[in-house]
Amino acid sequence: MTIKLLAIGKTDNKQLQTLIADYQKRLGFYVKFDFELIPDLKKVKNLSEDQQKQKEGELILAKLNNTDVLILLDENGKHYDSVGFSNYLQKHMNSGIKQLVFVIGGPYGFSPDVYQKANGKLSLSKMTFSHQMIRLFMIEQLYRAFTILRNEPYHHR
Repeated sequence: MTIKLLAIGKTDNKQLQTLIADYQKRLGFYVKFDFELIPDLKKVKNLSEDQQKQKEGELILAKLNNTDVLILLDENGKHYDSVGFSNYLQKHMNSGIKQLVFVIGGPYGFSPDVYQKANGKLSLSKMTFSHQMIRLFMIEQLYRAFTILRNEPYHHR
């Protein structure tokens, strides 16, 4: 199985980029992982929030294959602790899917078309974080989940 993380816009902060790269490398020891950035839209000042979500949604959907399982990182998504999330990943791996795709949307969330295509929603916290920080948190949680599944000492129970 491949895990893909899609995100709108680039990561500007060099320290976050360094940490993301570190956890990507670590995660690569456990699973085929692909982190793909979708460029920010141009001239968004001329677009309403709904128009921006629609255009971003078209870019997101264009990156998906028909067989992908799509999980949206959404404030109204399901909450897991780290062990629960590792079990959630294990169930997806056991199901025989080819690619599990997590998506971090733009500043206004997702279009109705993306919500319709989604197989689930996941929330990392009830708190609000910057979209750039969520990238790091998500990749770290994926890494943590695999160390839990392998009974490695990274996660202390």
